[in-house]
Amino acid sequence: MIRLRAFFSRIFENELIRRIVKNSGYLFSATGISAALSMLQSILAARLLGPATFGILGALTQFTSVLNRFASFRIDELVVRYVGLYEERGDHPRAAAIFKTAAALEISGSLLAFILIWFLAPLGAEFFVHDPQLADWFRIYGLIVLTNLIYESATGILQIFDRFQVIAFTTAAQSVVTLLLVVAAVIFNQGLTAVVLAYMGGKVLGSLVITGAALRTAGQVWGAGWWRTPLSLLKSERRSLLTFAFSTNLSSTISLIAKDSEVLWVSAFLGTTEAGYYKTAMAFTNLLQIPISPLPKATFPELAREIARKNWENVRYVLKQGSRLAAAYSLPVALGLILLGQPIIVLTYGAEYRPAYPAMILLLVGYTFTNIFYWNRVALLSLARPVFPTLVNFVGMVLKISLIFLLVPYYGYLAFAALLSGYYIFTVGIAAARVFVDLRARSASAPSSV
Repeated sequence: MIRLRAFFSRIFENELIRRIVKNSGYLFSATGISAALSMLQSILAARLLGPATFGILGALTQFTSVLNRFASFRIDELVVRYVGLYEERGDHPRAAAIFKTAAALEISGSLLAFILIWFLAPLGAEFFVHDPQLADWFRIYGLIVLTNLIYESATGILQIFDRFQVIAFTTAAQSVVTLLLVVAAVIFNQGLTAVVLAYMGGKVLGSLVITGAALRTAGQVWGAGWWRTPLSLLKSERRSLLTFAFSTNLSSTISLIAKDSEVLWVSAFLGTTEAGYYKTAMAFTNLLQIPISPLPKATFPELAREIARKNWENVRYVLKQGSRLAAAYSLPVALGLILLGQPIIVLTYGAEYRPAYPAMILLLVGYTFTNIFYWNRVALLSLARPVFPTLVNFVGMVLKISLIFLLVPYYGYLAFAALLSGYYIFTVGIAAARVFVDLRARSASAPSSV
């Protein structure tokens, strides 16, 4: 007990770590509540629908998510990187111009996403859920992207100005609304239609609140007329902005294919029942990420500031202690899920979902590894290396897809789980190593630059 107390004392002795944990704590409280409520709503939906229809739900929602992210530019990362940079320099007009540019790009992307969803819905229904009659439901669920017009830009603004409480409250409220609507669907013995509408209700609420809060924050910080800031202020930075935006968009597209559309892959290759098992396995694996998932958002602004100030020792300290903190949670929880996962799945989702257990074990390996090095991407972005993770992820994607066609015919959905873990270990490991190489080189050159 004394050693454990000393371990955490060493981690929290740095002001940066305390601030990151404080900010992520707001998100963690919301993430914890949201994860618990999401797990409960997932259990209720799974029991109400059965594995096959539960797999349809997963494919339908992920189809919209994939196309929405494909058309976006990971705008929140651009906002955090460049608004943070100009705010640190005291250049408020350029910071406002960045937000204005980001919002315009995101609106264009959201409209493109909706057009893609509308016209590709028949293909999605045929290929992913094997039922052309569900095409209209793909379109109906796709309406949520029209409420997400500047959601990512708004999230970035709230992060950079430490409005993490707003994000936390909204995340929790969104989950509560969704759960209540799912409970109503169960009470009145409704089916897929009611569950889809429940999911939509929560997402629409979250989008509107986050957007409103960000616009209010922008007005408070830059004045009511911030949106009239001329974009010509960014003329000299246009090339770097476009490089950052398109490289992160390309990276996002690669991630969509390689790791963020797993339920679609499983459903297309093996059917909706196997997709239901896989979706269940991922629901339990996501428990591993509850306190870790907020850390990149809380860490990114701090890293961007410290790197702008060239405080390399602080940067290294944050990364190392962050990894230790993540490992202190991830390793015991992963072990607990391995030991108790099967009876918990049977108790919660039902005996018919028992096949999800071996997939869950395979997924835990990769998720534990990526948890420990959770900072790999945001550190590279802060170091102005947006292209490197894109290249690494592309190589990982090619390897993973090649192996899908070789292994899935023999090992089924377990092959998808093993390949996803392998992808995480390969890409995250290389990215984390590059961060430390970069920091060592910049630290070595720092004295000569003084």
